[in-house]
Formats: sequence, structure tokens, C-alpha cells
Amino acid sequence: MRATHSKKVGTGSNKRPEKLNVHIRNSWRTNLQLIRSIGNMIGYKKSLSEWQCLSEVKMGRGSPIPPMLRRKIVEHYQKGVSQRKIAKSLKLSSSTVHNIIQRFRESGTISVRKGQGRKTILDARDLRALRRHCITYRNATVMEITTWAQEYFQKTLSVNTIHRAIRRCRLKLYRSKKKPYLNMIQKRRRFLWAKAHLKWTVAKWKTVLWSDESKFEVLFGKLGRHVIRTKEDKDNPSCYQRSVQKPASLMVWGCMSACGMGSLHIWKGTINAERYIQVLEQHMLPSRRRLFQGRPCIFQHDNARPHTASITTSWLRRRRIRVLKWPACSPDLSPIENIWRIIKRKMRQRRPKTVEQLEACIRQEWDNIPIPKLEQLVSSVPRRLQTVIKRRGDATQW
Repeated sequence: MRATHSKKVGTGSNKRPEKLNVHIRNSWRTNLQLIRSIGNMIGYKKSLSEWQCLSEVKMGRGSPIPPMLRRKIVEHYQKGVSQRKIAKSLKLSSSTVHNIIQRFRESGTISVRKGQGRKTILDARDLRALRRHCITYRNATVMEITTWAQEYFQKTLSVNTIHRAIRRCRLKLYRSKKKPYLNMIQKRRRFLWAKAHLKWTVAKWKTVLWSDESKFEVLFGKLGRHVIRTKEDKDNPSCYQRSVQKPASLMVWGCMSACGMGSLHIWKGTINAERYIQVLEQHMLPSRRRLFQGRPCIFQHDNARPHTASITTSWLRRRRIRVLKWPACSPDLSPIENIWRIIKRKMRQRRPKTVEQLEACIRQEWDNIPIPKLEQLVSSVPRRLQTVIKRRGDATQW
């Protein structure tokens, strides 16, 4: 009895999969014939393997009708075929055909209407408030803005949500430019100095001999702050930003005018008033004679201590050198600061590894500055003064 019972169970279990496989094969053939008939109606031909691939993919609920089938529906409609016949011939539901034809009547197009999608947490009014807050507090971090937004909007907001909202406000996080700090007295003096010299013409500014000092460092090992890596490579030694605690450096003095570049001097040791006077005698006076050739000129230097010392001012007075009064903390008004910036950019590209190479590169780039560039920088001084007046003595973009 047990053997007979097991035999009946075994024979029954073998017959059911055969019936199921036959049913699957018949349904697959029916679907394949349906897809072929639709393709023949719309004039689209594919190979047998491609039709088999299409038959294996099921179209989900709400999936859009292909554009070729939509055109076929509109063509039948324009020929006067009823919607019921179109739906029956193309094996589509009457509501689908009706919606496509109605959209064609209203808009004249057969394109798929863009889905609404999930609504954003912050609407247009919230974005305007967020933009006002970001512009008012430009130095705030994203975390601080997120904390404020959660309290202000009374909504659960993440840092990523606020970051995307800031981009939607057409704002972006940038590294701020470095400018010297200016108090109210310094801004007032800059404003008055700009108003006093606003009437100077470009020809007048071309008679100025600009001078300044700048510090250059050996950039060996100082790579950029950005590195291309994966998330797991953060502790890879090749992905570290390496820096030198006390890199070798040079202090450089130079002068220039719209006529050309003056002399360049490399400082050795500290700078004081006596050594500064020696530099003026050895480099400034020959550059003045070479560039202006006896024509009257005005000497400019900033308010550093060696420049404003009593022995320095008395030496300039004895030499009958006319000095341009200069407001404090105003490197943006001097064209020679742009020359230093150009040379430092070249140093980052060339990357000298020793002090000797750094000095040679500085001298080479100093001599390569073209005269049209100098004329362009000197001609921009009136525009700088106008910007200072417009900003009430605050720092400018130069």
C-alpha cells in the first residue's frame, strides 16, 4: 500500500509541471503574436530575437505608450476612424486612446505629460527666505543654516536638503578672497584719499614709480588641497596634503611704472630703515633715471615702519623726491601688487625646489612682464578709486 501510494503521488507531481510548461509556452506564443501584429500595424519590423526580448519585458502600470504607437492613433483619428475601432485594432483600452486623442486636441502634441513627482519640502516662498538669510549671513556654515532653517520653517530638514536648496537659490559655497581688515577710521581715510586723487588723469598716474616688498616661499611639498581619490583612499599616503612648517623664503623689493620694470632686490636678513635707504640709493634712483630719463615723477611706497621712519623721510626730503601719500591697508590700490600676484602664480606652476632656483625664477618672470600689461594696470587706478568711493572706503576686487 505504501509503494502504491508513493507511486500515485509521484505520477501526479510529474504531470503538473508538464501542464504548467505547456500553458507558459502557449501564453508566450500568444503574446509574441500580439506584439508582431502591433508592429506590423505601425510599420515597425524587428528580428525574432528582438521580439523575444521585448516579450519578456512587462510594461508596468502607468507606463507611457511608445511615440510610434501614439502617432498611429492620431493618424487613424485624423482619417475619421472611431476611437473604439482604433482601440480594438491596436489592442489598447478605449480610455488610453481617448486620453491620447484628447491631449492632441488640446495641445496639438502627442508627447507624454511630465509627471508631477514628489513635492519639495521648501516652496518658493521658503526659498526666498532662505536666500535672504544666506545673503545676510554669508560666512555661516551649512550646519548653522540648517539649524536656523529648522527653527524658522518648523520642518525636519537635513544638511543635504539645505545644500540642494542653496543651489536652487542660485547660490554656491566658494572660498572667500583674502583682504586686509579695515576699521572705520581706515575706511574713512581711504575714502577721502580716493576723492582727493579722483581728478588725476591716466597720464598723471603714469608718472608714478610704484614700489613694494613681497615674500616668496619655496613650494616644495605644498600640493593643492584637493586630491582625486575614492572614499576608502582617505588614509593613503599619496592622498595626504603635505606642508613644511618653516619653508625657505625670500623677501623681494621691486619697483615699476607704466614705462617698464625697475630693479629687483633680494633682501638678506631683516629689514630696517638704514638698509631700506641703501636699497633706495642702489636700486630706486637708477631705476628712476632709466625709466623717466629726467622727467619729473612721484615715488610711491606703503606705510611700513622702515618707510615712515624719520631717517627715511629726511633722506627723501634731502634728495628732493616727491612722495605720494598712501592710505593704510591699501594694497588693492597699488598696481605692483598685481605684479606680485602674477609672479607667484608662475612660481606655483614652475615649483622651484631650492632658494637659488626660486630667486632665478623670480628674476626671470620679473623681466618677462610686458609693457602693455604695465600700462593696463596703471590705467586701472582711476577705476579703483571710483570703486573705493562707491564702497565708502571698503576693500575692492583688485
